[in-house]
This record gives sequence, C-alpha cells and structure tokens, in this order.
Amino acid sequence: MELREIHNQVHPPPDYNISPYGSQRSLRLRTVPAEDTSAVHFDWASTPENAEEPDEPRNLRELPLHMGLKRAVWQVQKMRVPVVSRWGSWRIKQSKTFHHLFEIAKEVFSYVVPWKRGIQKIGGHFGGGVQSYFLFLRFLVILNFLSFLLIAAFVLSPSIVFRSTGFNSSIPLSVNLTSVDKCLQYDPKPDPLAVFYTYFLDLVSGTGFMEYSYLFYGYYNNTMVESKGFSYNIPLAYLSTAAFYFLFCLICMIIRMGSVACAVVATGGGAVGRYSMLVFTGWDHGLQGDRSAKLKQNNIRYQLQVDLEEERLQRKAASLTLGQAIALYALRFFLNLVVLALIGGTFYGIAEVTQFSQSEKTTGFNGLLLQYLPSIVITTSNFVVPLLCDKIALLEKHSPSTTVILALLRAVFLRLVSLGVLLYTLWAQITCIGETSSLDCTPCGYNYENYKCWETRVGQEMYKLTLFDFLITIATLILVEFPRRIIVDHCSCKLAQWVGRQEFLVPPNVLALVYSQTVVWSGALFSPLLPLINTIKFILFFYCKKITLFQNCQPALRTFRSTSSNFFFLLVLLFGWMLASVVLIYSVAKIHPSYGCGPFRFSPSMWHIVPEAIDMLTSTSKDFLFYIGSQKFSIPLFIISCVLLCYMGALTSVHGKSVALLKSQCKLEQRDKQFLVRQIEELNATMQKELNEPQLPQRDTEQFYQTEQQWNGQNNYAFIPDEDQRLDRLTVH
Repeated sequence: MELREIHNQVHPPPDYNISPYGSQRSLRLRTVPAEDTSAVHFDWASTPENAEEPDEPRNLRELPLHMGLKRAVWQVQKMRVPVVSRWGSWRIKQSKTFHHLFEIAKEVFSYVVPWKRGIQKIGGHFGGGVQSYFLFLRFLVILNFLSFLLIAAFVLSPSIVFRSTGFNSSIPLSVNLTSVDKCLQYDPKPDPLAVFYTYFLDLVSGTGFMEYSYLFYGYYNNTMVESKGFSYNIPLAYLSTAAFYFLFCLICMIIRMGSVACAVVATGGGAVGRYSMLVFTGWDHGLQGDRSAKLKQNNIRYQLQVDLEEERLQRKAASLTLGQAIALYALRFFLNLVVLALIGGTFYGIAEVTQFSQSEKTTGFNGLLLQYLPSIVITTSNFVVPLLCDKIALLEKHSPSTTVILALLRAVFLRLVSLGVLLYTLWAQITCIGETSSLDCTPCGYNYENYKCWETRVGQEMYKLTLFDFLITIATLILVEFPRRIIVDHCSCKLAQWVGRQEFLVPPNVLALVYSQTVVWSGALFSPLLPLINTIKFILFFYCKKITLFQNCQPALRTFRSTSSNFFFLLVLLFGWMLASVVLIYSVAKIHPSYGCGPFRFSPSMWHIVPEAIDMLTSTSKDFLFYIGSQKFSIPLFIISCVLLCYMGALTSVHGKSVALLKSQCKLEQRDKQFLVRQIEELNATMQKELNEPQLPQRDTEQFYQTEQQWNGQNNYAFIPDEDQRLDRLTVH
C-alpha cells in the first residue's frame, strides 16, 4: 500500500473530467472518477441495477459523445468478454453465419444487377442528375421484364401448350347467338400470295400475319381444360394476370417511392439550408476527369446564381405597387389562357386525326401513313407545344425554379392527356358515342363494321405508338445529334460555336420514358406481349442514350436535385399508371367484348367471367369469398386501416416535430458559436494590443465572462461550468 501511495504521489492518475480530449493512457488503468454534481458525466462501463447483461454492445451512434470517447468505448467493448451459455453462444454463431451469408448474397446480387459499372461510369463523368435517368431506365427495364415473365407463365405458355396439344374445349355460352350471326365473322389470316413488301407493312402496322399472332388479344381462345383433376381457365387467367400485372407494378412503384422519399426527408427536400447544403455537400466526389469536374463547378455556380436570382425576384415582387401587381397577374392570366388554348387545340387535332384515320380505308404506303397519322400528330405535339410553352413561360416573370416546375407540369399534362384523348376517341367510335345513328352498334353492342375485333385494333394503336416512339429516337440520334456534333467539332464559325453540343436534359428524357411506359400499360390488356417489346426497346434506349451522352451531348447546367427529381418522376409515373388503370377498368366493365375473337368472345362483358368462375367453386370456397366481399369483413378492415393511417400520421407528425426541433437547436448552436467566435476575436485583438505588458489584465477576462453570462441569461442558455469545455459545448435548460 505504501509503494502504491508513493507511486500515486509521483505519477498522479489523470482526471478525465478536465477535458474530453485528455490523456490517452491504457484503458485498463482508468478508474471511474468520483461523482461530481457540477458536471454531467457518462459512465460507459456501468449498467443499471437489476438489469441483465446485454448480449450485444450498445450502438455507439446512440451515445452523445465525441469521436475520442466513442473510440475509447469501442476499445472497452472489445476487451469485454461476455459470459454466455451454450444456447447463447450457438445463437451468436448462427447470427454471425447468417450475417456472413447475407453479405455473400448481397455481393453476388451486385454482380447480377445489370449495367452497374456503366451507370457508375456515367455518374462519375456527368454527375448524379444524369445518373438518375439511367437508374430510372434500369428500373423500368426490370419492371417490364418481370411483368412479361408473369404474363408468359400464366397466359402465353398455357395458350401455346393447349393450342399445340389440341385442347380447344370452350366455355359454355352465356349469351344467345341467334341474332348476332354476322358478328362472329372474323378472319384476319393474310393472303399467302401477298407481295413481299406487304410483310414489312404488316410488321410496322401490326396487321396481316402480326394481327393473327400471340402479340394481340384476338389470337387467344376461350379455352377451359379439365382433365384428371386438373382445370385451367384461359379467360380467367387472362383477366387475373392483367389485374395482378397492374398490382405488381403499383407495389414496385410504391416501394421505390418510399426509398426515394426517405432520401428526400433526410436531405430536407432541398428547401432547408440550401446554401449550406450546396456549399458543404454539393460536390460529387465520384467525378472522374477534368471535364466532369469543370462541368460540376459550372453547375454549382449556376445553382448559386439561380438562388440569387430568386431572392432578387422575391424582393422585387415584395416592392411592387398595387397597380404593378395587378398588371403582372393579368399578364400571367392571359399567358395561361394562351397555353391552355395551345393544349386544347392539340387535343382537338388529335381527336380529329384519330377519327379520320379510323374511318378511311386505304392500302399500301398511303394506308401505312394514314394508320400512323395519330402517332405522328401526338409525337409532333409532344415536341413542339412544350417548346412554345417554355417561350411563353419566359414572359410570365416567374422565378427560375417556378418556371421549370410549370414547364414540367404542362409537359406531363400534355403527354398523358393526349394519350387519354386518343383512347377516348377510339372508345367513342367503338361504342358509337356521338354518332348520328346507332344502327351500327345495335346487333353486336359495338361498331362491328369498322371494328370486327376492337380489342386488337386498340392493341395495334398502342403497338404503333410504341414502335413509332422508338423509330423517332433512333432517327434523332442518327440524323440530328451525330451531324450536330460533327459540325460543332469541325466548324469554327461563330454560329456553330454558339449553338454548341446538345445538352442532355434529364426531365424531358424521363418524361419520354414515362409516356412510353403509360402506353404499354394502356395496351397490355389488348396486346399481352407489349411488356416484352418495351423491355427490348428500353434496353436499346440505354445503349443509344449512353452512346449519344458520351459522344454527342454535354450535361445541362440547369439540373434538378437527384432525390427530389426522382420522387417527382415516380409520382408522374404513378399518374400514368392511374390513367392506364382507368382504361383497364372501363374496358373490362363497360364495353361488350368482340364476338369473333379473344378469350371473352361469348361473354356479355369481360368481368362476367369472374362470377361464372366463382359459381364453379366448392361451397366452402364460395362462402369464404362471399365473406371477404361482405360488410362483416370490409367494415372492420376499413376501421383497422383508418386506425393504422391515424397512427402513422401521428407518428409522422411527431417525427416531423422532432426534426424541426433538432434543426432549430442546430441553428441556435450556430448562433452560439458565432457569438463566441466574435468574442474570442475581440479578446484576441485586445491581447495583441497589450503584448508589451508583463501579464494579461484581469479586467479583460472578467469583462469577457460577464458579457458571456449576460448573453446566456438573455437567451436562456447555460454553459457547462467546466472551463476547458466552456467554448466547446452548450446545453439547453
């Protein structure tokens, strides 16, 4: 004991309450200091009374300590050897094995993900904004491919097997066919002695040999196979697969939107602390090369200019007089009327062109041009009208961000509603709505003279829209983008240098993908192989866009934040899904199926096959389904759903308030630091002036602490009484 006391007098033990950055001696020699009421201490080695020893160490991220103490706690946790039973050790081994297998599976899956290295290269050269477009494109490729597998498993493969093996037993008739004999006539088989170029015309228009194939609705039979306890209903599988296809796409979009929304919330949506976020976290450290770094610098400079311009416009708007404000809003109202007139004229033109192309019947190349007339008008309007709207938006004198958002909303409205106008015009002609005479629809329930198999005709229109969009993209790449790059690179005239290379604008390209996917969803019921065609189309899009990005384009200065833009694009995609769902529901519930083609040829409606299939089930299965559809099940489910929604809403509100409180605390801490830095600078200046004196005057130090205490009292703040921590840490009363 005497030797230990002498040793302690010579080498006193360190006091760890003096500074968090104190001595770093061996942790085994450290002892728990005596309790001091003047400061708050944290004992990382202690456990609550009557508490069991935890199997796993506490998460260091949850501890309110700086990195030095966290490193010390981590070393202590490494030295602790927990005493566990055999069952506990077996559980630890199993958890480690499972974690190791999970890491291996995750690494293997990373190699299976398509275009991973290519997308990383794009992000390194052009930033996260352009990379988000290719990530969105990859998501759509995987979504369409999985959708095709679903359709092939339950509709395409059984139909091929039953047709090849001769199972052609039809479902019993649900309607009387005595008065609809002429409605059963449908023979789309092409002439075997046709001229060779007609096969090309059939390929691009979906007629002839393409019409009578598995690509379109009319080729599928109303087959129901029952053999040795095995039963398969093709019409029911066709309708159920279409419903599950839409449901599957919705679930995938919601999951992706949830992951993107978490990123948006974590970054504050780009609205809070934008300047600090841009200055301290705006740089993309994955960039490669001087050119990409220079482009990123220009992008950050442009964003700062936009922020300054928005602030200037806000101040200018606040200083407007009443007369100037009225004149400005009147100008915006007039320009919005002009934009609405342009969009309305486009819709009217699409409707008239669709009626004209469906009523005229010609053959050859003239007939092909007539069939593609709606696709040409829609594609042209989607290109020309947004340009005109952008020029008009410059006259509205909005802020730059508001101008971009308005342009995007108008482009989305134009693309989606133009497709809706096309479908509505087709439905009006199929069901004879708006016609002067309804005699054509009387015997069959639809316009049989012009639409012997109306489902196939709608599928052909969606097929032509998909194919024409792909052809226009390839033609633009070959005939516009490559020649423009060659002229700009090899011509030194001022006009060529002023035009420059084409900018890769992310929002228009993503909206084009959304439009293509909406077309596929709208035609999936009438053309089951459209998801496969769209998968091939998007794969080719990826390589074409990648080539033109590296060879012909430069990234635009006006970019979106990748998180908020991804959420916006998914939201637009959800609107497209809703439009396609309306098409599905209306076609299934309202329009009479064609008598001469398709799996629902002898049913009063497509939905009629569902009650018929339910009647064929056993009594137990029917009682179960009827119970699910009854009020006894739906009302409690609705109440539980409301309770869960209220709980999630309350939880979200609490988390939002917590985030707002933490942000306010961060702002207050910033103010505290700024105040203390100013005080230190003033004290430093005073000390520099009095360097010649033998010692620092006591009055300056006392004046500093008095000023500090007065400021703390005014702002309800108190410093930790430890002098070494006085300038490092603040706590709120």
